[in-house]
Amino acid sequence: MEHFEAIIIGFGKGGKTLAAALADRGKKVAVIEQSKMMYGGTCINIGCIPTKALVHHSKLSQLKKLSSFEDQATEYRSAIDKKMKLVAALRQKNFENLDKKETVTLYTGKASFASPHEIFVQTETDTVMLHGEQIYINTGATIIIPDIDGIKESKHVHTSNSLMERTVLPKRIVIIGAGYIGLEFASMYAGFGSEVIVLDSHRDLLEREDRDIAQAVRSSLERKGVIFHNNTIIESVRDSEHGAIVTYVEADQKRQETTDVILVATGRKPNTDDLQLSKAGIAITDRGAVQVNEQLQTTVPHIFAMGDVVGGPQFTYISLDDHRIIMDHLYGNKRRTTQDRQPVPYSVFIDPPMSRVGLTEQEAIAAGYEVKVALLPAAAIPRAKLSEETEGLLKAVVDAQTDRILGCTLFCTESHEMINIVHIAMVTGQPYTFLRDHIFTHPSMSESLNDLFQMIPR
Repeated sequence: MEHFEAIIIGFGKGGKTLAAALADRGKKVAVIEQSKMMYGGTCINIGCIPTKALVHHSKLSQLKKLSSFEDQATEYRSAIDKKMKLVAALRQKNFENLDKKETVTLYTGKASFASPHEIFVQTETDTVMLHGEQIYINTGATIIIPDIDGIKESKHVHTSNSLMERTVLPKRIVIIGAGYIGLEFASMYAGFGSEVIVLDSHRDLLEREDRDIAQAVRSSLERKGVIFHNNTIIESVRDSEHGAIVTYVEADQKRQETTDVILVATGRKPNTDDLQLSKAGIAITDRGAVQVNEQLQTTVPHIFAMGDVVGGPQFTYISLDDHRIIMDHLYGNKRRTTQDRQPVPYSVFIDPPMSRVGLTEQEAIAAGYEVKVALLPAAAIPRAKLSEETEGLLKAVVDAQTDRILGCTLFCTESHEMINIVHIAMVTGQPYTFLRDHIFTHPSMSESLNDLFQMIPR
């Protein structure tokens, strides 16, 4: 049995960054990843990078105004090929970055706890036992497959992972689930030229967002040809000679959709099932996440967890920040916590992207704030006009008593960049007038923050 000062289970953003940081301090580190195809973690292999690469190529495809489905299918095959080359290059680079660390040993295999300090690793050829003084769990999340009759047997059902490996553009695609992943794929495939039908169990689209923003998103996607069916119950999936048949109930009526491909986009759950956490005495939450405190310690003090496996926001940058919290706990003043980073901004990469930070108007009112609200159509922004990207709506929510920004939602081109400006203003405690009166370059999308916050009632 080999002894390590640190064992990291999972080669994701937090894990690989922590491994490098510990190695730079001379620590002997083991990193365990279950598959060579996941070196570097979810983000570069099956998450942020490949999906956003395809979103980018989908947008380029629309700009080309291709005249036939055959041309669109060719464009799609090219996009998949470019995506695969990009991911392979990033995966190799991540391997090389870790491999060059002299004190890091990489094990490719499935990890499970044998005791609070011992980890079994089942590789393709052998089983090894490792002993770690400190252990860090970074196993991410796994896709939820709903319990629908026939869904696991169908040859036409895909997850977001497997669909991105498919080189044939579907003429018709049914997406089960209208969460952020479902909407990104709906926007993407509509852009490539597929007919897209979204079936969702919720009564309204984007229930976490204000209704004016949600309606703006829905209308934009519908203009791209996406068809939505809300408040549905999926009864079954059956393969047929020409694809798959999805049977569902909507408004008490049984309906069917015939499709080439079905995408299951019903969420993800913490990836803990095979870790044998109980053998180490590690508690989990009622949702299956690893239970941690504000410094990411589990119920066993020398074992930490980071990233999606702890059940928080499933963003790569949260996993990166988790590594900072752990490093501060080990070598800093132990002041960094998971509460330091509130509010967390996020973006949904539909076209145009929707980005939010802080509270919605309804959340702010429910929290007891007296609010002032501003709305700005994206079509009013000069930069949007000149680039012919006028879809969208911008919204700001301000505390009427203090003039502090409570939240902001930007549904417009470049919103994923703009939201970071608003976030910085919020975390530094600036009043909304800071952005209202700030000097931005022209013509730019960020200067629209002048106009948005100018519309806050005085």
